[in-house]
This record gives sequence, structure tokens and C-alpha cells, in this order.
Amino acid sequence: MSAIETIHMDDHDHDDHGHHHHKETFVTKYIFSQDHKMISKQYLITGLIMGAIGIAMSILFRMQLAWPGESFPVFEAVLGKWAPDGVMDADIYLALVTIHGTIMVFFVLTAGLSGAFSNLLIPLQIGARDMASGFLNMLSYWMFFISCIIMLSSLFVEAGPAAAGWTIYPPLSALPMAQPGSGMGMTLWLVSMAIFIASSLLGSLNYIVTVINLRTKGMSMTRLPLSIWTFFVTAIIGVVSFPVLLSAALLLIMDRSFGTSFFLSDIFIQGEVLHYQGGSPVLFEHLFWFLGHPEVYIVILPAMGIVSEIMAVNSRKPIFGYRAMIASILAIAFLSTIVWGHHMFISGMNPFLGSVFTFTTLLIAIPSAVKSFNWITTLWKGNLQLNPGMLFSIGMVSTFITGGLTGIILGDSTLDINVHDTYFVIAHFHLVMGISALYGLFAGVYHWFPKMFEGKMMNKNLGYVHFWITAVGSYGIFFPMHFVGMAGVPRRYYENTAFPMFDDLTDIQVLMTVFAIITAGVQLVFVYNFISSIFYGKKGPKNPWKATTLEWTAEVKHIHGNWDGPIPEVHRWAYDYSKVDENGEYIIPDQDFVPQTVPLFEDEEELQH
Repeated sequence: MSAIETIHMDDHDHDDHGHHHHKETFVTKYIFSQDHKMISKQYLITGLIMGAIGIAMSILFRMQLAWPGESFPVFEAVLGKWAPDGVMDADIYLALVTIHGTIMVFFVLTAGLSGAFSNLLIPLQIGARDMASGFLNMLSYWMFFISCIIMLSSLFVEAGPAAAGWTIYPPLSALPMAQPGSGMGMTLWLVSMAIFIASSLLGSLNYIVTVINLRTKGMSMTRLPLSIWTFFVTAIIGVVSFPVLLSAALLLIMDRSFGTSFFLSDIFIQGEVLHYQGGSPVLFEHLFWFLGHPEVYIVILPAMGIVSEIMAVNSRKPIFGYRAMIASILAIAFLSTIVWGHHMFISGMNPFLGSVFTFTTLLIAIPSAVKSFNWITTLWKGNLQLNPGMLFSIGMVSTFITGGLTGIILGDSTLDINVHDTYFVIAHFHLVMGISALYGLFAGVYHWFPKMFEGKMMNKNLGYVHFWITAVGSYGIFFPMHFVGMAGVPRRYYENTAFPMFDDLTDIQVLMTVFAIITAGVQLVFVYNFISSIFYGKKGPKNPWKATTLEWTAEVKHIHGNWDGPIPEVHRWAYDYSKVDENGEYIIPDQDFVPQTVPLFEDEEELQH
């Protein structure tokens, strides 16, 4: 502990003369910044821009699904040669699906969500001046930015971007001659992902070291807010699983460019036998999903932490089952690494192995259910403050439960075979991972916006419009997909006109597309609210939500080092809301919360459910 105290004393000394050498040029303050708060904003804004591109792509291919073969001037305007006379080409359809999935899963939900809020909250909520390494933090963001640029540049390659689905299974991804999207676009995809993984690893190591080493005096692990627990465990999962995807990407690059055959064997193209022998495309599936399933939790765990925090604040109640929540986070982290096989039930897997993966998959439902019940119990009989951040948090619990229930079907090898690779799978993972994580992102932005932008508040009424239309629209898009999937409609098909039995389902595709266009449109309300509030938002008080955690004790004006003066000490856990004495009176008169920095009163017990 003495070493940590020494670090803080050193940090304090550094802070006193830190203000002067941080009044710097535009470039060092806003571009190559090493301040975690600025890097957080860079991650968030980059993630939101990538999200807008990903959503725009989804609107294009949903229009194709709703009105197959129709001519749309917007297709020709946006896609150029890939939409002659406004009719979408089949190759670009698959490419749009591929890049949409890649952008949303990796660049928006992994980097945008985790990068933004881990950077913003870890130092502020644990009582640290900054991340363990500001330079590595800056490097991590810029590698992420470069990977975004490379991924987007693949859209402008002559033969088109990668088009093997976001899972890039070989042989489509391993043979440059397989289809137009297997050429240069695929190579750029792999290079982009390799740089992205390096960025994620740098960031994750930084988060882990910061949480372990730089907690302020009194901030034990059991006094950490749940948001910090989820960022910490997410970083650990990332360090364990991301290198496996990196190895898969590197082996795939070797198959493509250097004549190896890790993933290729007995390939015929137009009657010609290729020289590849001895590889296995199923090996790639194992490597990909060993990252791919923990990736689901890398995406959803930070959203869970954000939602837990916002719910406690806006219910004016302690979070229910704090230690059970931590145990479930740790259980999810462990189990997420032994369930990847449920993505591969129809790959020819040994049925006994399938039963093992079914067991571990159903097991992971238990910690997820613990979290859901604890959120509902936190809300129960609370004094609910239904601001936009709270509404998105409640919405996240709703979509997580809805999407999670269908996961039980997909996790069972016998049932999964019937709906594998249909729209049922799309409905499941968009609700349980995509929409739930986006709701966590939106909730976090509404809640911590004043912390990011010097006390400015977002417009509440625009927030309500954003929430309600998004909530209705999201279910309008993805709920009908369950029924389309159970009817057997396969995913990734450019059109289903070759199958007369699906003709009756076209109206549902139109309905889902209309909901998608409306839901995408209302995100412009959020963008307007976000940008206008940065410049013209009303200033709120220092602690606008009356929260107990440390970030609200820091100065409203951004200074490098977070606190002007000594770092506050912590004396209690993060959830002392509505705490009363034996007479039923609030411990602090007329105040229903006790900040973590307030020492325990005489005869007061420290709560830790």
C-alpha cells in the first residue's frame, strides 16, 4: 500500500506543475493527447461516426431484402458501378453485410463502447490522476483510428471490399480468386483487424494495470463501482482471447499470399484441382469463435456495468446483490471461454462434443439470469428518476432478457440445427448483444455527458424522443425476424425469389425495413442533441444526478490530473443511497445519498450486499 501512496504523492507533485505544460497547442491537446478524458472523447466520437456508416449500410441491404430487384436511385448514387441502373449487385450485397457486421461488432461496440467509457471512468472512479501509461493509451487510440481508415478504404478497392461475412470463413476468404470480395478488399480487412487487435491489447493491458495499481487510499476491490469491475474483467477477457483471432488472421494471410494450407484442402475451382492439401476450414472456425464468443461478452459486459451504475443512481437505492453481481461477472468471464462450439453445431462436430458445449452454454445462462434478477430487484420499489439514461438502462434489461431467451434454443445442439444460419440467429444476437450494448452506450452518454463536456447537460426531451422511437423501432426490426427464421428463411441471401415458399414473407421484410429506416432516422435526433449540447448545452451542477461515486467530486473544468489538490480518500462502498439511521432519518439530513468520500459515522455499519 505504501508504494501506491507514494505514487499518489508523486502524482500530486506532478499535478501542481502539470497545468502549465498542458496548456498546449491544438495538436497536443485535441489530437495527440495523453489525457484519458480526451482519449475517451476520441474513442466515442470515432465510434459514433463508424456506427453511422454501419447503420447506413444496413439500410441499403435491408432495402434490397424488402424490394428485391427494384431500382433505387440512391443505390446508384452511393454504390456506383455496383448498382447499375439502381439495381444492387449480388456481390456488393454480401460485402455490405460483411463490413456492416465488422464495423458494428468491433469498431462500434468493442472500441467505441469499451474504449470510451473505460478511458473516461477507470481513473475517475478509482481515484487516479490518469491511466498507468498515457502514451500507450494514446497509441491504442491511434492504432484503432488507423484500423478504421484501412477498413473504410477497402470500400474503394476496384474489386470491392471483403465479402465472406463478418466471420470471414475460408475458403471464400482464403482464395483470392473465389469471388470479387476475396481479393484486395479481403487483404485490407485482415490488415485492419490485425492493427485493431494490437490496439485492443494495448488498451486492455493499460486498464488492468491501472485498476490493480492506482486505486486511491481506501478504495478496496469490494468498494469499486460495478462499472469498474466490468471494464476490468472485460480487459482480462480481451487479453486472453484476442491473440487467438490475431493468429487466425495471420495464418489466413499466409494461406492467401504465401501458398500455405492451414485452412485449405482438396479445393476445386471450375473443374481444376488446386494444390492445397491437409488444411481444415473447421480449424479456422475454432480459432475465430474462440475469440468470437468471448467477444460477445467483451461487448455486453461494459454495457452491463454502465447500466448497473445508472440504475442504482436513478432508483435512489443500493444496487441489489453487489457481491453476487461481481461473482456473476467473473463466472461469465470464465464460462465465455468454453462455449464457442455452440456456433459450430452443424460443422460436422462429434455429437458428444456438441453435448459438452450445450451444457456449458446453458450454464452461462445462470450468471446472466442473476444479473437480470438483480437489476429488476434494484428497480423494485425504487424512487425511479426516468431520465433518458435510466430509460435506456431499463431498455437494455428488456432486450437482454428477450434476446437471451432465444439463446437457450440456439445453445441446444438439437434445436439449433433447425434454425442455424436463418434469420432466427440474426434476431437473437442483434437483440442480446447489438441493441443491448447500444442501449448501454446511449445510457452512458446521457449519464456521463456532463463529465465529458465540462458540466454541459444533454436535452432531456430530445432524449425521450430518441429513446421511445428507438425502443419501438428496434423490436419492430428484430422481433419479426424470429418468425421469419423459424419459417426457414436463410440469412445472407441476396434475395429469396428462387424459393416460392418464402413469397408470403416478403411483407414482413418490408415491415422490418420500414422500422429500420425510421429507427436509423431517429438516431439523427441523438446526433443533433449530442453536438448541440457540446456547444450550447445548459450547465448543470457539479453532481447533477446526486451520485456517490468519485468522478463527481472531480473538477467540472477539465484539468490534467483530475483533482486540483489531493486525491480524495474513500471510506465506504459505491452505493450508499437512501441510507437511514435507527430513527428512519437520512444519515445526512435532507440528502438521500452519502458520497464515498464521507467517513463512516459513529455506530454506522458499512453496507455490502
